[in-house]
Amino acid sequence: MSLALRRVSFGYPGSPPILEDASYEFESGGYYLLRGPSGAGKSTLLRLLCRLEEAQEGAVLFEDRPITDLAPPELRRNVAYVQQMPNLLPGTVRDNLLLPFSFAANAALPRPSDADLAGRLDRFLLAAVTPDSQADKLSVGQAQRVCLIRSLLLSPKVLLLDEPTASLDAKSADVVLDKARELAGDGMTVIMISHSEAVPPGLTRILSIENRRLVDQ
Repeated sequence: MSLALRRVSFGYPGSPPILEDASYEFESGGYYLLRGPSGAGKSTLLRLLCRLEEAQEGAVLFEDRPITDLAPPELRRNVAYVQQMPNLLPGTVRDNLLLPFSFAANAALPRPSDADLAGRLDRFLLAAVTPDSQADKLSVGQAQRVCLIRSLLLSPKVLLLDEPTASLDAKSADVVLDKARELAGDGMTVIMISHSEAVPPGLTRILSIENRRLVDQ
């Protein structure tokens, strides 16, 4: 087990609960697709799993430890969240990819070379993007893949993906989905939100939020 919900309840003020007494275990190396209508709470669930939202009741566990017991840098290094709208800072692609290594908690980790960065960009069909490219000149789809690469540079144990292919053409989307399947095959837990009717190959489970519970479809 890599992540688990233990009787978690959560709702925004003035709105009905999104989760209520919800429990679920995500297997290490599992590849999960989370589906459902807009507003069902899918993105909120990912934010709960990486502690960008706090459970009002119950606990979220990472490797049998409440995530509230982990220092935020340790949690972020192990549970990576790539949101639907990419978040890049002004500067070069290199500046953005190496940003996690500027934090004290990651200072001892080996920093990737420009050749490594260029190779990763190329594998995600970003050959036209170089480490020296300006981040604010990228399309949404390009920026989304740069954010994904940045998360993977820390080799997290869990990857949370919120609509990672929404802004991509079919070929680029296939590359991202192939990479997600490969990562799960190598032992990383991947939890992905998608509104697409297509079902990616290699999934462990398809999940939805129903009656304020996380359930297998």
